[in-house]
Amino acid sequence: MTPGEGLTLWAPAKINLFLKVLGARGDGFHEIETIFQAVDLHDLVRLALTTTGAVEVEVTGADVGPAKANLAYRAASALAKAAGTRLGVHVHLEKRIPAGAGLGGGSSDAAAVLRGLNGILGAPLSPQELADIAIDLGSDVPFFLGERTLALGRGRGERLERLPPLPEAHLALVLPPVHVSTAWAYRELDARRATGGEGPFLEVGTDGPVDWAEVAAFAANDFEDVVAAAHPEVAESLRVLREAGAAPAMLSGSGAACFGVFADADAAAEAIRMMSQRVTWPIRAARTLTAWPGLAGALST
Repeated sequence: MTPGEGLTLWAPAKINLFLKVLGARGDGFHEIETIFQAVDLHDLVRLALTTTGAVEVEVTGADVGPAKANLAYRAASALAKAAGTRLGVHVHLEKRIPAGAGLGGGSSDAAAVLRGLNGILGAPLSPQELADIAIDLGSDVPFFLGERTLALGRGRGERLERLPPLPEAHLALVLPPVHVSTAWAYRELDARRATGGEGPFLEVGTDGPVDWAEVAAFAANDFEDVVAAAHPEVAESLRVLREAGAAPAMLSGSGAACFGVFADADAAAEAIRMMSQRVTWPIRAARTLTAWPGLAGALST
């Protein structure tokens, strides 16, 4: 592509169907075991080459802080440097995924920039080189490079085993007005374990789950009790999901978003109607993804 031409990509959110925190590492991170599932809630990432030689980031839809602190800015800068390009890039993020919700919006934006900008430039970087940049940007970013929509993550979450997709499921995403710091959540979990132990160890087969009944049987998130205890809105979100019949109903990541899986679209819609009478914060219908949007993205908004 030449300067002025552009590309629009979906940057899908994720939920965690399982999240076990195994312990602190010497580098300041924690070992985890988790299952990532991509969903159709998404940001839009628009990329355009410029002649300025600079990276510019514009954000609409939410205040996510200074542009140069944004993961999308860091992703574009790192890729441009690795590719040795003198061209600049304008990145426009249309934010739809709430920040601090455990849905991976910032990480997904960064991965979309890596995939899209590499494509615009004619793929100067190999998949492994893109993955190396992604790991440096954040633990969740490699998942969002998009080889599979379901993956088992180990290490910090960056060591991925791609799993066969589950059948499409209909979700209710409950979005309490709470911003949860991931660093805070780990500190609180460590403090609780120092006095009360780690709790049961959960195992997931490396072939992954075959259906949503199996997911409901093992679904668990080590952060759930910690975050719900500190934030009544999260506790209430989980309560209304379970009373509406979601299976499973759980926290995503370190929160604050909660999600529930329902039998079909009608059941999810009826649950959302009922829950909206109980809580005042947003509840959105969503679907799990069984295939990743291509480089051009699914451009419907």
